Amino acid sequence: MQLLETNTTQKRTYTPEEYLTLEETAEYKSEYHDGEIIPMTGGTTNHNQIAGNFYKKFPLTIKEQKYRLFIGDVRLWIPATRRYVYPDVMVIQGKPTYQGKNTTTVTNPTIIVEVLSKSTEGYDKTDKFRFYRSIPTFQEYILIDQNAYYLEHYSKTGEKQWRFTEYDSDQDIISLSSVEFQFTLSELYEQVDFSEIEETEIEETELEA
Repeated sequence: MQLLETNTTQKRTYTPEEYLTLEETAEYKSEYHDGEIIPMTGGTTNHNQIAGNFYKKFPLTIKEQKYRLFIGDVRLWIPATRRYVYPDVMVIQGKPTYQGKNTTTVTNPTIIVEVLSKSTEGYDKTDKFRFYRSIPTFQEYILIDQNAYYLEHYSKTGEKQWRFTEYDSDQDIISLSSVEFQFTLSELYEQVDFSEIEETEIEETELEA
């Protein structure tokens, strides 16, 4: 996203409290980026299907440890960078730690899953990942392409150290490191139609032509 600024126009900034008040009655969700409110665009059917497949596949109990899964509508507060965001899927080990008195915003994800869109792919892989890494409980980051069999997996191995693994075959098996859980790409992409290409990708192809 690019912002056009001039010398005569001052960009409006908001406090976190103002953002939360606006978000309570807003028709569409927005993120909060250190004073700036960023509207969110709608997702594609493939985007929704992939996030839902991960949500359905992940067990709620692993070796007697309880996990909570949240998809889409639950907000994440990142205090180190003053950001409210809506990850596609969050996995929390044990009980959620909420910000404030309500149950709309959590602060302690163990695993975060993002289904990539053309408009946000660069942000999800760089700045957003850096923001997520400031969360003490955060252990694994999963980035999923919605237009082809492709997944990027980052797992924390030590202080400021992460291991990167990529997968690009439907028979590839992804093994998580923070929990004993495996799944194949074919399971993750169940009922996903690769012919339904993102509208933004079609527009970019037409412009290049």
